[in-house]
This record gives sequence, structure tokens and C-alpha cells, in this order.
Amino acid sequence: MLFCGQGVCGISGRTCCRFRCGGDDERDVLPSVPPLDACAGRDDRRNINKRRALPSFYFLRLAAAFHRLFLAEQHRDTPDAGKAYERVDHAAEHTGLSAEEKGDAVKAEKAHAAPVERADDSKRQRDLVDDHEVLKNETIAVIGYGIQGPGQACNLRDNGFNVIVGQRQGKTYEKCLKDGWVPGKTLFSIEEAAEKGTIICMLLSDAGQIACWPKIKPHLTAGKTLYYSHGFAINWSDRTGVVPPKDIDVIMVAPKGSGTSLRTMFCEGRGLNCSYAVYQDASGKAEEKTIAFGIGIGAGYLFKTTFQREATSDLTGERGSLMGAIEGLLEAQYDVLRENGHSPSEAFNETVEELTQSLGPLFGAKGMDWMYANCSTTAQRGALDWAPRFREAIKPVMEWLYYSVKTGNEAQISIDKNSQADYREKLNAELEAMRNKEMWQAGVTVRKLRPENN
Repeated sequence: MLFCGQGVCGISGRTCCRFRCGGDDERDVLPSVPPLDACAGRDDRRNINKRRALPSFYFLRLAAAFHRLFLAEQHRDTPDAGKAYERVDHAAEHTGLSAEEKGDAVKAEKAHAAPVERADDSKRQRDLVDDHEVLKNETIAVIGYGIQGPGQACNLRDNGFNVIVGQRQGKTYEKCLKDGWVPGKTLFSIEEAAEKGTIICMLLSDAGQIACWPKIKPHLTAGKTLYYSHGFAINWSDRTGVVPPKDIDVIMVAPKGSGTSLRTMFCEGRGLNCSYAVYQDASGKAEEKTIAFGIGIGAGYLFKTTFQREATSDLTGERGSLMGAIEGLLEAQYDVLRENGHSPSEAFNETVEELTQSLGPLFGAKGMDWMYANCSTTAQRGALDWAPRFREAIKPVMEWLYYSVKTGNEAQISIDKNSQADYREKLNAELEAMRNKEMWQAGVTVRKLRPENN
């Protein structure tokens, strides 16, 4: 929606956009957008001791509700049993838990139930101490400092765990130095870190993991733990060649977002939802270790999965609604508006800005029906009529996508493309082409004109 002068949003009540009404003369010629820092918030360590236990608390609050379900199951004839079920069902409804996952949450919560009942700092800190106890003899070696590495390594360090980083020399190595990792003490070569670590965290890119596997495998001696944040290498081991020894634990905690978000939310005292899985349990304590690790990196809520399910759902989501499909949808609508005489600002606002600034926060907070209920009746009617049409048009493409993921075709494309010597140069060229599209160049100007930027 385009406002001239200063408008007031009918939903949030905030003063909205001071966009200039340029009509057909509005041609936004804009500078390129600088890349986002891969570790936003990494230097925000002010009062970190007050914040460090908060992410685990949010997981534990939900776990407390699941604990009530467990207690209600044991005392289903007592007067309060129905209330406990009601509370848990409400929590499950709003987190999309299946019956199986509800049971997993109860199981995972047992080890952490005691500190949950009173929401004070000492209780939260004691829970983090419990997780320190699980990992007290471990040296966590984070291999790779690219997308997930900085967030997980810094969060674990700020939460008091024993962390070292393995990174080869280069631009990323300099970033490690800026984040406070000390050569010879907490910063080593990849091989040295793998040798010193007892939990080896494979946080390189998928292609990087394949390339480094011959260097890592000799250091995976009996009793160690191999940790992942993505099931790619293990699930498609026939294509990656990554087959771990049988006498080690193989675990995963997969943040449902970027490492940048994980770190930023941690510094804000919030947590990012994560899935977790155990592929191999040689020690008999792999699941306990995984949950402690998840809380250590700043998980807001942990839900159980498998390496296979995580890998296939992750690749589907990235190529689908989270990235690929949403970019395609936005481009298509923007192009149609522009082809029919709408200005760049109007087309961008009706396609992107209103979605991200006004509507997205509404359905992110309380669901799509809540967002619909807070829009005009004209908008409601049109959306309800057209959603099934889009669903029918898009579902065959999604089925095609899922089949391509499940059969390993997408994994092979990723391996082939990302293993090329000039991969980074080609990727940067593709991202630059996207950045320079008129739609995203219009977005540069629109963002500058937001009230908070003036």
C-alpha cells in the first residue's frame, strides 16, 4: 500500500511510509546493497552474563508444559489432570507438535524438569549448570567459521563451554581473530582442532565437509562425538563419501534459521527453534549430550527428527517457500504490476514491503487466520478465493521438488556446482544479478524512506 505524505497503518497504528508520489516519473536508480555481516551482533557482549541462560529458558518453559502432560498421565483421575492436558494441547497446537513429537518433548524434558517450575534467574542458571555437567569433560571443536560456525561457537563460549575453532588461513580466519579466538589457544588449523576436540562440529559447507572429510576422519577416535547442523553429508553418504566410524556418537542440532539469526537472537535474550537427532549412539548417552548441546548453542525450543527427515525437509524448504519459491512469487507479481504501468515504489510496496513490514509479523505471531482477521473484508475475500488457486497451481511443482530432493538429485546438483573451483565467483555473480534487479533496487530506496531511517 502506498502512502503519500505520512500515513497511519490501520493495523499497527504506527506512522507509515513517507514515500514520494512519483507517478510514472519515479525511476529508482540506486546503489548496490552491501552484503550482510555473517555474524551480526557478535560484538554485542554487554551484560552477556545476564543473558547467557535465557535461550535455554524459553525451551524449558515449553518443556514445563509438556512435563505437566507427563504428570497428568500419571494422575489422570485427579481434579487437575484435565487442566494439565488442556495446557499441553494448547502448547502443542501452537507449535505444530505431532503426537510422536509431544511424547519426544516429554521424554527430553525429564532431565530438565526440576529447574523449570520457578522462572527466576537462579533456576535458569542452575539448568545451564546441569548442561555443563553433561559436557564438562568435552572440548568442543567447531570446524568452519562460515554461516553457522560464528553463531554456535560464540554462543557456546558465552555460555561457558570449552570451545575451540578450526579454520584455515584467509579472510574467514581474520574474522575469527576479530571475534576473540586466540591462535594456539582457542584457534587452530582444521586438523589440529579435530585432533584436540572430543566433539567435532562439522559446520563447513556441505561441499567443504566432503573435501575435508579425509582430514577429519583419522581424528574420529573411539569415544568421540561427530556433530552436525544439517543431515546432508550423512543422509546422502553414498554421494558424499562421509561414513563415520561405528565407535563414535553421531548427533545433530539444526537451527531453523541462519547462524546470524542464532547469534543475534541469543544476544537479545531469545532463542531460535532447532531440531535434533541422533544417528549413532555408541556411548549410550548421545541424546542427553545432544539436548545439552542444543541448549548451549541457544536453542529456543528443540524438536526431534532424523537425519533423513531433516535433510529432505531442509532442502525442500530452501528451494520452496523459504527462499526459491518466495523469490519467484515476488518477482512474478512485481513484473505484472510494472508491465501494467505501476511505479517501482508502488509495485515494491504492494509486493514486498507490506508483506515483510505489516502482514508477516501478524501471521508470524498468531497465524494466518489472525492476519486475515486484521485486514479489510475485501482483502479477506480475495485472499480466501485465490489461496486455493495458488495451491493447486503450485502443489505439482512442490511435488516435483520433493521428489528431486528425496531421490538425491538436488544433493548431487549441490555437490557438483559447489565443488567447482570457481564456485564462489559464480555465486557472487548470481547474487549481484539478483541485487541489481529493479525490484530489489526499488527496495533500497523504500527502506531508506522508512520512518525509522529518517
